[in-house]
Amino acid sequence: MAATLLTAHAEDPVKTQRARVKDIASVEGVRDNQLVGYGIVVGLHGTGDSSQTVFPLQTLESALERMGVSLQGNAMASMMQTRNMAAVFLSGTLPPFAAPGNKVDVTVSSAGDARSLEGGVLLLAPLYGPDGQIYAQAQGPMVLGGYAVTANGSSKSVNYPTTARIPSGAIVERGVPLDLSKMRNLSLSLNDADFRTAETVAADINHALGRPVAHAVDSRRIELQPDSKEDIPALLAGVEEVEVQVFPRAKVVVNERTGTVVIGGNVTLQPVTILHGGLVVNVVSHFEVSQPNPMAQGSTQVVQQTTVQAQDKPVNRIELKEGATVDDLVQNLQQIGATARDIVSILQAMKEAGALEAELEVM
Repeated sequence: MAATLLTAHAEDPVKTQRARVKDIASVEGVRDNQLVGYGIVVGLHGTGDSSQTVFPLQTLESALERMGVSLQGNAMASMMQTRNMAAVFLSGTLPPFAAPGNKVDVTVSSAGDARSLEGGVLLLAPLYGPDGQIYAQAQGPMVLGGYAVTANGSSKSVNYPTTARIPSGAIVERGVPLDLSKMRNLSLSLNDADFRTAETVAADINHALGRPVAHAVDSRRIELQPDSKEDIPALLAGVEEVEVQVFPRAKVVVNERTGTVVIGGNVTLQPVTILHGGLVVNVVSHFEVSQPNPMAQGSTQVVQQTTVQAQDKPVNRIELKEGATVDDLVQNLQQIGATARDIVSILQAMKEAGALEAELEVM
């Protein structure tokens, strides 16, 4: 697997960055809420759930009964085909301050063995919150990012045709009440905990507002103390637009499955020499037919022939001198043809040797 290395360049490794408060922190209590539901998609072209999936048929019977069509006592009910419908789970996010009538996006995912949701329409389905209350109702045609085609035993599939989205497909029926006028104790929560960033944010907010409003409690939380009659939305609007210095952590993120390595520009390297090689063992098996002579007493046998080949790759050498940058590391790794697994091993060894001054995260 070829490795993809992404490097964030910086002229000065210790140079700070600037960002708005709204981009690095959030207001405690002002949050999204997850919604989930169950529904049925109809109008599929024979790509829905099979008869082995029981709950789509039960859902159909319940929906028909609510519309005045009863199937109880009908012997043909158990023989109904459901290939044009599919049972699905729904998920969505209720944004803060959402009011009845607002619309939110919905993600639709197949819950059975449907092959594709292409061309389907979601029937009216409720979306529930963690407390079991209904907060939105979803319905409408879906948008897929892929497709699946099957004909004469051959099939072709692009992306995931069993997952779809309905833009603005749910109407909010109930909002989560949040009265800012009654929140006299406000707190900001940093996305990444850092004491220096927290102190800097508090100081810059106080400087921008011209009075001591903010106070850093710990490495993540910053308290705001508004006046008794202060307009809270106006205060938060001013706070979120304040530009502050941020001090991101030096971090290297490695995804071995995709072969992606992301190295931050503030990562520093110490002098180190890397010797990297590998042992390749190849076991090849093939079968030969052993045929006895015409007059011999014996039978034809299939004999397995196994060949084991071992090859030790030559050692590749990388030398990073004092003052080496991330660019030097990337170029050397590319020159030796390092694969994704090689890069993971090299970075882990550099971290253990103290040559990589950064947090290493392997996904």
